[in-house]
Amino acid sequence: MFLYADDMARYAFSTQLDDEFHELGYVILGIPFDSTTSYKAGSRYGPKAIREASYNFESYNMTFDRELLCNCYDIGDVQVVNGNYEKTNIMIKDTVTSLLDMGLNPICIGGEHTVTHGILGALKEYDEDYFSNLTVVHFDAHFDMRDTYMDEKYSHATVLRRVHDMHPREIIQIGIRSGQLEEFEYVKSMDNITYFTNHDVADNKSNIQEYLSDISGPIYITVDIDVLDPAYAPSVGTPAPCGITPFDLEDFMRILSIKDVFGLDVVEVSSDKIGDPTSINAAKVIYDFLCLQDE
Repeated sequence: MFLYADDMARYAFSTQLDDEFHELGYVILGIPFDSTTSYKAGSRYGPKAIREASYNFESYNMTFDRELLCNCYDIGDVQVVNGNYEKTNIMIKDTVTSLLDMGLNPICIGGEHTVTHGILGALKEYDEDYFSNLTVVHFDAHFDMRDTYMDEKYSHATVLRRVHDMHPREIIQIGIRSGQLEEFEYVKSMDNITYFTNHDVADNKSNIQEYLSDISGPIYITVDIDVLDPAYAPSVGTPAPCGITPFDLEDFMRILSIKDVFGLDVVEVSSDKIGDPTSINAAKVIYDFLCLQDE
């Protein structure tokens, strides 16, 4: 029935998930949580905006000479309690755990960056040994390594500190150009955190590509879309000038997407209008990733 109707509530190229009969693959999951944003609110609209933008892409990716043929499902959005991270975190973890029970991997659309903590918290509780071997690759304008922000332990400004508290194998941060001195000192003091600034990307991108190519073991990718310069992604919670370009991000995703990637999230899209470049570039991150998966 309705063979010629598109459901734009789902990400393009995705299908509905049958709980009993499904193939292994990735599941797109929206998390429209937006409560700790300190500058420009609106990332609760990110999942809807990214899904709508995804319909601009062709099934054939010219850059990678690949068709998007992998199994990809979209199960809609997690219920959230805006204003209450603790309750929202319970629902994120429960949903991600259900996907893991089904042998499926998450692609999550935020929402503010705090959602990454819930996603990875679910994985750690599900398989602590696997998590301890995990490399988290973090694209962002900001360190997000404060211990607290405005006396809160769980915030968009503390999320990678909370992830580091869970003890993954390594955190690699790319595109960083903003942070407090305490964050900078904390990152420098840790043997399992490596960071590359926006200037490193501009001046020595090949060195970063080589570093990413050498990663072994499972990977989780978290993309705060404000890693892009505001010229490419103006509708974000905390824009920062002198960011990286979509070409840079495409080059990095080309390397990472063919590795052993447990999951991916794209967060901090605060777009509420059609055609906004922020949501289009965010949708492309997911599109590129899916195109590079095995058929």
